[in-house]
Amino acid sequence: MRINIIKRARQVLDIEAEAVKNLKSCVGKEFKRVLDLILNTKGRVVVSGMGKTGIIAQKFSATLASTGTPSLFLHSAEAIHGDLGRVTADDAVIIISNSGQNEEIKQLLPLLKKIGSKIIALTGNKNSILAKYSDVVLHIPIKKEACPLGLAPTASTTATLAMTDALAVCLVELKGFKEEDFAFYHPGGLLGKRLLLKVEDIMRKGTSHTVVSEDKKISEVLVKITQSRAGSATIVDKKGRLCGIFTDGDLRRHLEQDPNLTQRKVKEVMTKNPAAVTSGMLAVEAMRILQQKKIDELPVIDKSKKPVGLLDVQDLLKAGLL
Repeated sequence: MRINIIKRARQVLDIEAEAVKNLKSCVGKEFKRVLDLILNTKGRVVVSGMGKTGIIAQKFSATLASTGTPSLFLHSAEAIHGDLGRVTADDAVIIISNSGQNEEIKQLLPLLKKIGSKIIALTGNKNSILAKYSDVVLHIPIKKEACPLGLAPTASTTATLAMTDALAVCLVELKGFKEEDFAFYHPGGLLGKRLLLKVEDIMRKGTSHTVVSEDKKISEVLVKITQSRAGSATIVDKKGRLCGIFTDGDLRRHLEQDPNLTQRKVKEVMTKNPAAVTSGMLAVEAMRILQQKKIDELPVIDKSKKPVGLLDVQDLLKAGLL
């Protein structure tokens, strides 16, 4: 039998879109009760499910955990084979099941009651055993699955995913969760690096940072730069305070004009009063300064204007900020 694939695909999308759209009528008092119960939970939010719905439950738990609500996923079948030991009376257990009638959940429910956990049901069946055992029931009805057999979870899982996202987003706002908080839970991501990484975390220091007196000859400065494998030297005055920077660019510009440049003092050719940053500054802020001034190095100074390191554009590249 030949079918119009394009037409069928669009029908699937229409069915699933309608399932999500119809959820608006389900967002009311019970939705708010779920949020209140989660917010007042002393322990963690345990999210449980089976099969395709279990995958949605895992995603919901992961979203909660990454947005400031301590959470773990509990496979409904594994729970009755030992993993139930993860659940305490202080936890709220969200069980996701379209039918609310599978055997694993039937066995799990009385055990959760014995533990004393609060139970939240996300189900398409308000008359199910799951609904009857739960403290709060959030109904997620669908007219039909997109699957032509009406068997494979399609519209039901899409609708459930959308509803759990609605819960998670509302929790973010109710808790006042901010970008900085999100970055704390995602230190390996770009946002985490942008909001948490400081200049001191990536700056060059010690033997990798060349600091020389302004009275040094350029020949001596070049030796120091070579030893530190750097592209510049930070220049200090007699009190050890930053007064300049000598870069490869400075060397090339002046060498064309003066063949005896290496015998001159570095203070004669250095870039005076260069832009500088402090070690506690966010690396992303230092990056903006480099980009705005179109330079490759920034001396890092302390409160006394004494150099403590050097930030090179290559360091930002290695840190993944560029």
